[in-house]
Amino acid sequence: MTKRGSTSPHGSTTGQRFALGALGILALAALWELYKFVGPADGVVVNGVTVLPRTSDLAMPHLWTMFARIFEPVTGASTALPMWLAVLQACLFTLGIAAVGWLVGVTVGLTLALLMQRFRLAEAAILPWVILSQTVPLIALAPLVRRWGAQIHFGEFTWENWMSVALIASYLAFFPVSVGALRGLNAPEQAHEDLMHCYSVGWWKTLWRLRLPASIGYLLPALRLAAASAVIGTVVAEVSIGLRGGLGRMIVEFAGAAGGDPGKPWAPIFGSILVGLVAAAFVALIGLFLGRFRRGEVAA
Repeated sequence: MTKRGSTSPHGSTTGQRFALGALGILALAALWELYKFVGPADGVVVNGVTVLPRTSDLAMPHLWTMFARIFEPVTGASTALPMWLAVLQACLFTLGIAAVGWLVGVTVGLTLALLMQRFRLAEAAILPWVILSQTVPLIALAPLVRRWGAQIHFGEFTWENWMSVALIASYLAFFPVSVGALRGLNAPEQAHEDLMHCYSVGWWKTLWRLRLPASIGYLLPALRLAAASAVIGTVVAEVSIGLRGGLGRMIVEFAGAAGGDPGKPWAPIFGSILVGLVAAAFVALIGLFLGRFRRGEVAA
């Protein structure tokens, strides 16, 4: 029990994490402005190679220039939306696709983990291919997925471009889940497994009563990594496929205006950060519901 007026260790740890995160953001902002103030306008060049960026206002605008641009219209047209609203709409579009990709990736990853844990032969056969799958360049894979998807027709069903993006996101998301879940399912101590065997408990009940609860500490970090991977995969696939409406295409389009409007390309970049934070917060919410199983987390 904690005394009245005292702070629980969990609450203290959470507060420290938020404080450290805020300090990290402030330190990064201070470092940005410090380098812009002291760095050379043409950047730092060593043997003809630029190792640090230029500090001109076009290449490296001030932070207040970036944030002020968010509250201005996207273009000079009278009907143009405010930048923050356009970025928010793109965030929702990208977040929806990333969520679909995350759900598919988690489902596939958990299924593979269960299969590999149940059958050692399956682990020996599948795990190398799971690891090898992450060596395929995403930029090269996305156009192929789009072309293959365009050839799929089932009655009235037509493969849409956003489905190709979601498939790419799930392709990145399934890997940490399959590896993390496999480690978690194999985490119970041998004495606990022997006890279940002595009670003649079958594999399914052992899975439900022992292995799944023991895997939570491994699975939650894997889910967070999968959420971040799904967001990254969605943004990159939007760029590769050319899907409009999301942050990926917006980043490419706004990058062309960097020469005359240096703060504009940073708005969708901040939007991508926001989407990543929302995805991580959703996984953290899942962790709250599974709090009684969180005796410790192991990095994915």
